[in-house]
Amino acid sequence: MQIFRPAELEKINILLVEPDGEEQGKIKHLLLSQGFHLVCVECAENALPVLEQSRVNGLPDLIVVCTWLAGMSAGQLVRRLRLDGWLRSIPVLMLTEDVSSGVERDGLESGADAYISRSAHPDLLFLRIRALLQTGTERIPEEDSAKLRRARIVIVNPPTDESLLNFWENAQAEFLEDDLDDDYQEGPGLGELLWRDGYTVTTVERSTDLIEGGWLGSGSAPDCLVLVDLGKGEGDLEFCQLIEKRRQAIKEAGATPFRILGIVEAQRFRGQSSVAYLEAGIDDLVSSDISLDVLALRIRTLAQRRMAEESFRQKESERQRAAIALEAARAKAEMAEALEQANQELAHTNTQLIQAQAKLVHTAKMASLGELVAGIAHEINNPLAFTISHASTVAASLAALKTEVTSEDTRKKIEKGSSRLEAMKIGLQRIQNLVVGLRRFSRLDETVFQKVDVVEALEITLTLLAHKLGKNIQVTKKLEAPSHLICQASLINQAVMNIISNAADAIASGYKASEPAQGHIEIATHLQNDSYIITVCDDGTGLKEDVQHRVFDPFFTTKPVGEGTGLGLAIAHGVVEAHGGTIEIGPGLWEHKPASGTCFRLVIPVYQTPEGLAAKGRVK
Repeated sequence: MQIFRPAELEKINILLVEPDGEEQGKIKHLLLSQGFHLVCVECAENALPVLEQSRVNGLPDLIVVCTWLAGMSAGQLVRRLRLDGWLRSIPVLMLTEDVSSGVERDGLESGADAYISRSAHPDLLFLRIRALLQTGTERIPEEDSAKLRRARIVIVNPPTDESLLNFWENAQAEFLEDDLDDDYQEGPGLGELLWRDGYTVTTVERSTDLIEGGWLGSGSAPDCLVLVDLGKGEGDLEFCQLIEKRRQAIKEAGATPFRILGIVEAQRFRGQSSVAYLEAGIDDLVSSDISLDVLALRIRTLAQRRMAEESFRQKESERQRAAIALEAARAKAEMAEALEQANQELAHTNTQLIQAQAKLVHTAKMASLGELVAGIAHEINNPLAFTISHASTVAASLAALKTEVTSEDTRKKIEKGSSRLEAMKIGLQRIQNLVVGLRRFSRLDETVFQKVDVVEALEITLTLLAHKLGKNIQVTKKLEAPSHLICQASLINQAVMNIISNAADAIASGYKASEPAQGHIEIATHLQNDSYIITVCDDGTGLKEDVQHRVFDPFFTTKPVGEGTGLGLAIAHGVVEAHGGTIEIGPGLWEHKPASGTCFRLVIPVYQTPEGLAAKGRVK
């Protein structure tokens, strides 16, 4: 059964931790025969420097550990790996001859990824290896790796002048031979057991410096103090009380206090005197005849409690910092949002100011023009009325003279003069109608809501624009809405007039100056959904989409320089807004010229009053 491809085997590095021996070497030969790149060590202690070197040369993809190791056990090796940010992500496969649930549970609880019997079929072993390799050896982030650390254990011995002995050969920590009972001298000592589990172990003597030193409350403070041989000296209880006092001070300062375990001489432990040590603040008290494995487990439990509390405090501190940062970010965002809103309001106010300024200029201009037109109309009207009156008198005189004249030649001359006089009277009547229109158009009360004859106002507007429309621009009217509307006279006199004027200019822009403009303008009114709608459509050159949203801006014009002020549509927009309405722009809808021209749609909300329809902009 081929489980791995040859190309895959060349890239797979395995660290095998297996003692020497013919029986034990079978796993080594099995892995080598498969083609894995293999590094072998005999014990867990030798595996540690190999793994340290792998930080530079490259981490192994898998670690295979046999459980029948001398010295540091396989579980202790795995626990050390899981406390290292670089090595903890390497998958570990444990091999054993004992397949009992207890052994497997102990291996898996130490942090191993899988557990298999050495006697299992080789294919099963290789399938397990492939499954573990598929999980990858991705490193955890460096910031998370920094949070992993070994538990710090400090063994505190009673003061002595005797020589201290190393409790293992490479002097990882120091420990007195007579610290515990003779049972502790068989096999590894307490310090070595804790070191094998991956803890940092230090041995010190009781002293004033130990109690008053700042290191107990620093970032490298111990997780657990182990007080050895309590009850042999008179100052032991006092020392425990001072240690507890120091621990309370650390707690009040906001740091995580260390834990304390005391080892009391067996006879005193079973007596009433041991209670005083618990009252002094010691977290756990054990007898000196306790087995090392159980003692190491109780120390490990206290250290883990302290580390868990420290981790909780750190996470709570991070949570609080994150909450403060979030609140600051929220406040900054709200400030930015408020600033953005203020800028928008300022821009809107500025736009309104420009529009108001433009409207003020236009209003002043129209007021001056109105006064001028009214004055001219008045001055023209007096001699005009005199002329029309005398024309009628002359016509009557010519009619009477005609009856008295017998000469045919003279009669023809009188008839010709009468004919000319009638034509002159028609011209005078047109001048009179124009003067009346000018006087109506020049009224200064256009901002007052009043009853306006829309049909008549449109006729006057077309009369005033007759010179611009000429003979070749045809104007049709479809006036379906009621003829009277309570609104401002400027709605027609200014807004509609400016739009019709622009429509004529749009048609003329498609022709040369020497050519007469030809086109079509349609003016329509109708009621729809409580709105009085006035539509002005032309078949001129039309408006591009990119300028449609700007045509209502004051001083914006599409006409050549010198031919437009850019105020016409801005004023129209302001007048329609004063009526609570809107202006919509769309394409012209012409069968004879598809997709040409522009259509302005004035939508004025209205309501019914006893006097008739009224624009909603009117104060009720």
